[in-house]
Amino acid sequence: MRTVRILSGALLLLTVTVSPVRADDPCLGDEEEKSAKAAVAALTKAEQAGRPAELFVAYRSILGNECLDRYDKTALSRAKTGVPKLGRDLAKAAEAKGLFYSADPVRGDGKTSAFGYFEAIGDYAEANRVMMKAVQAKPDDLALFTAAWGVDEGRWVVPDQKTGERQPYVSPQAYRQELLKLASSTADRLMKAEEQDAKGLSGSAIEVAAATTKSLEKLRTAAEWMKFSQAGDKAARERAEQRGDAIASRPDSTFTQANAVMYYEFAGSSKAKDKVAQVKKKMEESSRALEKSGEKVKGAFTEQSQAEQKKFDKKKADLEKELGF
Repeated sequence: MRTVRILSGALLLLTVTVSPVRADDPCLGDEEEKSAKAAVAALTKAEQAGRPAELFVAYRSILGNECLDRYDKTALSRAKTGVPKLGRDLAKAAEAKGLFYSADPVRGDGKTSAFGYFEAIGDYAEANRVMMKAVQAKPDDLALFTAAWGVDEGRWVVPDQKTGERQPYVSPQAYRQELLKLASSTADRLMKAEEQDAKGLSGSAIEVAAATTKSLEKLRTAAEWMKFSQAGDKAARERAEQRGDAIASRPDSTFTQANAVMYYEFAGSSKAKDKVAQVKKKMEESSRALEKSGEKVKGAFTEQSQAEQKKFDKKKADLEKELGF
């Protein structure tokens, strides 16, 4: 009887001791166990397949999963060691293929860009380098340039080992200066090309319309590139106002002033807004004048028709009288 009581007490003590441990351990749940085992199986499969891109994705997917060591004691250490080295190797291979940048996330299909791999392993200096190569290869790609300009968004410096604090990563000033130089060069090219388009503003009304479309397109694009500099897009907008003035001063402005309005509206200055109001007022006055002129012409034709009808009726009556009708 005494032996039974001791055994029962031991079992109770074991139950009290073990239960809290299982309850406090997030890795001992059924779902957690299933997930961890699946991750280990996927990692093993990727390692055996020998496909670096897939293995890189598999390594990254298990980082931070502390439950894996219960089923594979070295999985996390292999991943922590493998990610940086494998990432650099894959980045170099992508760079050699000319795949410098892509906005797509890292994938296991081998199509990830060099930037994507460098960014994934936190090598921001190298990521910036290949990003710059991408921008230089496509100097007119504004979307790509915008991505390069905002490259630091979401980047963080490795946390301080003592305090655990994280600071946002800031790219070197030289990187920004190189981008500004490229943006300035692109804007200058567009402004020079616009000068050629603007020559059509001295032609016929049809030529003015065509030239305005081409000219404004380049001015608007140049303005987008200029926004990255401290001076902003002032130069493009000032030129637009000048183009509007040139059109508004034409002797045939009645037929071309709508183009002047387009330039003024893009210029956006207070003076340009006043000019828009003035030109639109002239357009309304011209429209009313044309309408009145049209009514006069219509009236003249009506009077002439009535007079001719009277003459015809008189001749008809005279002829009928002469013939005895």
